[in-house]
Amino acid sequence: MKWFVFVGLMLVLGGIAHAESARSLFEKASQKVAAGEFSVSLDYYEAALDADPNNLKYGNDYRKVVVQINEVKTYERCIAFFEKLTTDHANMPNAWMNFGYSYVDKIPVEGAITQVLLANTALGYFTTALALEDTWLGHFTRGNSYLYWPAIFGRTALAIADLEQAIAISEKEKNVRPYHVRTYIGLGEAYWRLDDVSTGREIWQGAIQKFPDNPDLKKRLSMDDEALSAFLTEHFEPGKRVNTDLSILWEKESQ
Repeated sequence: MKWFVFVGLMLVLGGIAHAESARSLFEKASQKVAAGEFSVSLDYYEAALDADPNNLKYGNDYRKVVVQINEVKTYERCIAFFEKLTTDHANMPNAWMNFGYSYVDKIPVEGAITQVLLANTALGYFTTALALEDTWLGHFTRGNSYLYWPAIFGRTALAIADLEQAIAISEKEKNVRPYHVRTYIGLGEAYWRLDDVSTGREIWQGAIQKFPDNPDLKKRLSMDDEALSAFLTEHFEPGKRVNTDLSILWEKESQ
């Protein structure tokens, strides 16, 4: 019995030491970014993720630097890294989430046909992440991804299902955060995709009761149908960069 207790204690301590190592590497990466040494920071981010592969923040900040560098070879490096990470740690949902986002990040630097392939591949990885862990972020991300496909592709209903599930998760947890507004905004946009603007507006009118100060809701509700359609058509323009920065998830509500 004592032997098993000793082994268990060693495993716990080893995990703590591993986490400390990952945190130290992440901090070094952040320091390199602050110093403008973006390329060097990638080495530290990758080392931190190797030590803590399911860390959503580490992967997010790594991808932010890749987007800032904005070179095809750097996007390819990022994708290759997450491919290996998910191969080595196939049961880590956040690794799969970041893998999917790395494909979305690359979309603006590719041609139209490749953009479609990248978007479709990203959807597959978001689905893998959801199969491992049913989360608000997973449903919101996949639902929002479906929104970028015109209604003719038949994916708008899938967007609605995911966004409704994300809303259900946030309501069940009874911990509404400011970023949860994005699911209501997206759900309204999905009905706009289906030429049902009135339902979209009803969703936004209901949401503004929960999020009265949200500027994105206010903007959509202030427009007439023609202006709204022009705005959303531009918003969902194919190949346009999508903001995949998840920092809002761990920022304080007051920020």
